[in-house]
Amino acid sequence: MSVPEPSRDEQPIRDEAASQDEKPHQSGPTANGPSAAASAGSGTKLKRDEPLDKSGQRVREMFRQIAPRYDTMNHLLSLNIDKWWRRKAVDRLQIKGDAPILDMCCGTGDLAIEIANRAGSDVQVIGSDFCHAMLEIARDKEDSRVRDTAGGSGRPTIPFFEADSMQLPFTDDRFQCVTVAFGLRNIVDTDQGIREMVRVCRPGGQVMVLEFSQPTLPVLKQLYGFYFRSVLPRVGQWLARNDKSAYEYLPASVGQFPCGEALAVRLRAAGLNEVEFHPLTLGVATIYIGKKPGKPVAKNASGPAHREAPEPMRMVTQ
Repeated sequence: MSVPEPSRDEQPIRDEAASQDEKPHQSGPTANGPSAAASAGSGTKLKRDEPLDKSGQRVREMFRQIAPRYDTMNHLLSLNIDKWWRRKAVDRLQIKGDAPILDMCCGTGDLAIEIANRAGSDVQVIGSDFCHAMLEIARDKEDSRVRDTAGGSGRPTIPFFEADSMQLPFTDDRFQCVTVAFGLRNIVDTDQGIREMVRVCRPGGQVMVLEFSQPTLPVLKQLYGFYFRSVLPRVGQWLARNDKSAYEYLPASVGQFPCGEALAVRLRAAGLNEVEFHPLTLGVATIYIGKKPGKPVAKNASGPAHREAPEPMRMVTQ
């Protein structure tokens, strides 16, 4: 599907983003999936309370290395439950009208594709991430879907773009829903990532976060901790054939990231209201969802602020 070029008065990209180099600056990892936490690249063992290194160049290289086995690792290491988590997250979205939807930190595209399959033929879903290798896989999935369904069952094809999650190249108040799955905790500045999601969300629209959390039941919490600290790093290393520290990062990143009410507080501080959270699988993962204050934009409203110009900054090409 081709996307029309916007006119000058419909410019969908902030001016400062248009002048970036060919590879946009990324301040932290944003890939979408349980193995997205495999993003520390040193050979030293991470300590539980040690600050995590989320520098962009280091993380991008780690994602590039694990990209070919990324989906296999996600499904195996989560016992295939990650697919159900994404479906439950999409169930929480209130998709109305034909305004577009953004899946930030889309990784290999699973959540974006799930949303697009549910949204219908009038809604354009867009995926963004900072890792080109991951986005190439996402585009291959979408191309395969289009071929397998003789045109994609009529819904718009998902464009995938490289973008910095702390400085999204989209205008304010653009998307009816903005989502992120298993990527928010890997952004250098969590609050800035949330603020960007809120900024590009339309008034009355939803911001949804799907993220790992920590079980509270004592026995489960112990089993969960043993699996994350002892089993997952070894299996991840064997599958990815990469530095073991990549999967030692995962339990550290989950342990240091706010969950439950602590993350809900930060969502409210970023300007969302009606914030609620829903634990999944006894608290192993949690869905967070909130609304941006204001009235939804009328579907047939006139004027530059309401016209759609869905051309983001840079599409991934083969």
